[in-house]
Amino acid sequence: MSDPRILVYSRTTGYRHDSIPAGVEAFRRLGAEHGLDVTATEDPDELTRGLPGSRAVVFLSTSGDVLTDEGRSALRSFVADGGGFVGVHAASTTEYGWPWFGETLVGTVFDGHPDLQPGVVSVEDRDHPATAHLGERWEFTDEWYNFATNPRERVRVLAAADESTYTGGRMGADHPLVWCHERAGGRSFYTALGHSAECFSDPDFTRHLLGGLRWAACLPENGA
Repeated sequence: MSDPRILVYSRTTGYRHDSIPAGVEAFRRLGAEHGLDVTATEDPDELTRGLPGSRAVVFLSTSGDVLTDEGRSALRSFVADGGGFVGVHAASTTEYGWPWFGETLVGTVFDGHPDLQPGVVSVEDRDHPATAHLGERWEFTDEWYNFATNPRERVRVLAAADESTYTGGRMGADHPLVWCHERAGGRSFYTALGHSAECFSDPDFTRHLLGGLRWAACLPENGA
């Protein structure tokens, strides 16, 4: 039996994160360690061709309009047929003109961030493979994304930002950062964390990504 196939897509037409190569390498490393066939691309045609037969697609700090019309159709069909989606960090800054992507698949869209700084992630739901290894408070350094709307009524929130621990938060006491849902057919997982290259060498963060990926791709926690 072949290893489950995972596509990692990191095309940008807006702001480009310097951490993308480190993120790609982290997913490749996770694939090698956990029996996943990871393919990384920034070619929208290769993404479209690669979606059939994949278990999940990762949008790794994509930004701007990154899909062709054919790619949009293929992604929507892929998820509707049960394919998994993982959005990391700037995935919420992607395809602003396509409401299905931002509002339905991701859950909401990016609306600015303060300067990179330390803060605390409040882990609300530890009954999920992306957060089960974390304590109730996770100290982290990131950009602490604000969002245009609060997605809580539409998604399962796993973790939120504690705005009292950093400056520049604009969502108040209820500031989701990590969530998942199944509203688009397949499973969708999003984490707003992952701005810096250092994140992708943090064991807690890479385990967070692996848990989100396993959940989205419907893979068992022990082995692929």
